[in-house]
Amino acid sequence: MPSSSPIPTTAERWDPRLWGALTVLCGVVFLDALDVSMVGVALPSIQAELGMTTSSLQWVVSGYVLGYGGLLLLGGRTADLLGRRGVFLIALAVFAFASLLGGLVDDGALLIAARFVKGISAAFTAPAALSIITTTFAEGPARNKALSIFTACGASGFSLGLVLSGLLTEIGWRWTFLMPVPIAIIALIAGLKLLPRHKGERATGGYDLIGAATITGSMLLLVYGVVEAPAAGWVSLQTLGTLGGALVLLGVFVAVEFRVKHPLVRLGILRSGPLVRANLGLVILFGSYVGFQFVAMQYFQNLLHWSALETALAFLPAGLIVALSSTKMGDLADRFGTQRLIAIGAAALAGGYTIFLAVDENPSLGAMIIPGMVLLGIAFGLSFPSLNIQATNGVVDDEQGLASGLLNTSGQVGGAVVLAIVTGVLTSTTGAPIVGIRAAIGVSAVLAVAGFVIALTGLRFRRSAPEAVVDEKVLETV
Repeated sequence: MPSSSPIPTTAERWDPRLWGALTVLCGVVFLDALDVSMVGVALPSIQAELGMTTSSLQWVVSGYVLGYGGLLLLGGRTADLLGRRGVFLIALAVFAFASLLGGLVDDGALLIAARFVKGISAAFTAPAALSIITTTFAEGPARNKALSIFTACGASGFSLGLVLSGLLTEIGWRWTFLMPVPIAIIALIAGLKLLPRHKGERATGGYDLIGAATITGSMLLLVYGVVEAPAAGWVSLQTLGTLGGALVLLGVFVAVEFRVKHPLVRLGILRSGPLVRANLGLVILFGSYVGFQFVAMQYFQNLLHWSALETALAFLPAGLIVALSSTKMGDLADRFGTQRLIAIGAAALAGGYTIFLAVDENPSLGAMIIPGMVLLGIAFGLSFPSLNIQATNGVVDDEQGLASGLLNTSGQVGGAVVLAIVTGVLTSTTGAPIVGIRAAIGVSAVLAVAGFVIALTGLRFRRSAPEAVVDEKVLETV
């Protein structure tokens, strides 16, 4: 039977049960991240077998982002209110079923629906898993170590998903959907035995249904609007109406949160400078990389005519760096502080994109591709764990789901928005294809420079107090 109280984390060495619980959580976030990137290389095969149009094919990717990014805040708050362990396990079961369905269907609409359901399930597993960690491991070295491993698994899944997708697509695209099923089932069985039952883990208060409906609707309209904008036109009635509707619902949400007794999002949490910087940092990190990855796929496969496997292997250096550095990030955060690591990571991100601005029809592995990917791997390895640590430090236990939901929402919505912008730049640029590719990569490079500037402001205004304090009486207001 699961324990009835948090597993102690004060000991220098964690016991096998604690490692087992962390492994379950890391395995699931690895699967979530795989799903974001693994389908990319398989898209041409999916289109050929299911007879999907190009416009409908993009929804195989966007459907997942729509469900994930649109419902993350609701998922985080639900975990706080209904119990993190239960929400995590139920959502994981749904994820396994949707994965199986996606691998078996023979209809494009059903495949998109399965992807949407998988995105919804990830919107509940991701914040629940992160808040389980932050309420199980004491703030400080133990939590930093756990979070560094957890977030490195997510970053590794995203980076290595392309490589794995290339291998599986050689066998058949359906394996990119079926492969996660047994892993998810094993994680579900292990989670039932290993994940702790925390006494009093549920937050007090009621459920803000109006707030949940308005913010979820706003996020769904925003993601839908930016995904459809390149095809419909950025100034079309459809795009302006959709984005305007998202803005109106967001305004209603803010008004509701100021008035209700138990808000979905306590807006005072946004008065924490470190937390806001962490969210902005993830918008830029994840958004710029999703956009770059899309452009790189077009460059490697359509312009250079590389195979799916060759394209996937080009991303291997970045994935290996993230995976191999996972156990070190907690120690580095303890020693140097998260803000310094974020700043160095932002500089590496900008450097990596700048190298790729030199793309041409005869790229050099030694002068461009490998150095650029190495810098991007360093950027993810340093920044992703540090942003997660910074966003949750100092947050009270009953708002850990909220803080993690905000952070994950920032990443997913940022990815959708930047991808739409990059796609628009890529398709609207006249002249040779390489000109559009360089312009699109330039979008990611400019964002990375902005991220570096934001990170420097964190260093400039750093105080000797804890990096993120969101208790109402001790708010940091930088």
